[in-house]
Amino acid sequence: MTGADRDEEPPGLARRRESESRFVGIRGLRYHVRHWRGDPARRLVLLHGWMDVSASFQFLVEALPAEWDVHAPDWRGYGLTDWGGSDCYWFPDYLADLDALLENLQPDAPLNLAGHSLGGNVATLYAGVRAGRIARLVNLEGFGLPPSRPEQAPKRYARWLDELRVRPRLKSYPDFGALAERLRSNNPRLTRERAEFLARHWGRETQAGEVVLRGDPAHKIVNPVLYRYEEVHAVWQQVSAPTLWVDSTETTNLGRLKLTPEQHAERRAAFRNLRYVTVPEAGHMLHHDQPERVARLIDEFLREDG
Repeated sequence: MTGADRDEEPPGLARRRESESRFVGIRGLRYHVRHWRGDPARRLVLLHGWMDVSASFQFLVEALPAEWDVHAPDWRGYGLTDWGGSDCYWFPDYLADLDALLENLQPDAPLNLAGHSLGGNVATLYAGVRAGRIARLVNLEGFGLPPSRPEQAPKRYARWLDELRVRPRLKSYPDFGALAERLRSNNPRLTRERAEFLARHWGRETQAGEVVLRGDPAHKIVNPVLYRYEEVHAVWQQVSAPTLWVDSTETTNLGRLKLTPEQHAERRAAFRNLRYVTVPEAGHMLHHDQPERVARLIDEFLREDG
C-alpha cells in the first residue's frame, strides 16, 4: 500500500478525526482506501453500499473510540478508486477485490469486517467463503436480494442488452449545495452540516462546472445473472465468525426488496452465531442517522471475549 496522499481529496469541513487517503493496486485498478489511524491491534474494515463512498462512514468513525484503526475502501467505480475496465459491473468482483485488499492489509491474522447495504452483502458472503479470515462480522442492513425464478432469465438478459446500448447517466446538480439539499430531501434526519460534508465527498465538479456523483454510471446497468438465493444461503451457513446484524426500525428496504418478515428471519437464521439488533429513529442510512448508537453497538460487540 502506498503512503498517504491528500492531493485528490475533495475539500470538506474540518472533522474531529481526520482520515488519510492511501492507494493500492488491486487487480489492475488503483484502489482508494480511507484510513483513520489507530491501534493496529484493533483493526476494522468498513465496506460502503451502492452509489456511496468510504467517507460516508466519517460520522460513525468519529463516534468510535479513537483506538480503532479503521480502513474503508471505495469500491471499484466509486469515489477515488478507478472505474472498472468493462462496460458493466459484476458482483463477484467485489469479493475478489476485498480478498486482495485484506491480503494486502493484514495477511497473517483474521480481522474485523463490517459492511452497509451492498457492503453488508459482500461482507457476509466473503465471511462464508473465507471463514478463517474474519474474526468478527457486522452486517448493517445487508438483506440480500429477493429470490429469483428461472423464468425471469430471458427478460433479464434482454434488459441488460438494452441497457448496454443506451448508457445510463448520472443526474447533475448546479453546485455542492444543491446536492446537499437533495441528500437532505432523501433523508430528513440528515443535518445540514453532515449533508454538506457528504456532498463534497459524494460529488465532483465537471468541466462544465456542474456537480455529479463520484461514481461510474455503469453501476446502474442491471446484472444479467439472476440472484440465486439458495447459493447465497449455503454460503451464509459457512460463516463461523460471531456476527452482529443491525437493522433500523424505519428501514424501507425490506419493502422495496419485497421481503416478508418470515423471509428476513430465515436469512438471519442461516448464521450459526448471530446477534440481531434494531436501531430506533433511523432509516436505511443508519450510520448517518444514529452514528453514536451504531458505533456503540459495534464497539461493544468487537470487544467481547470468546
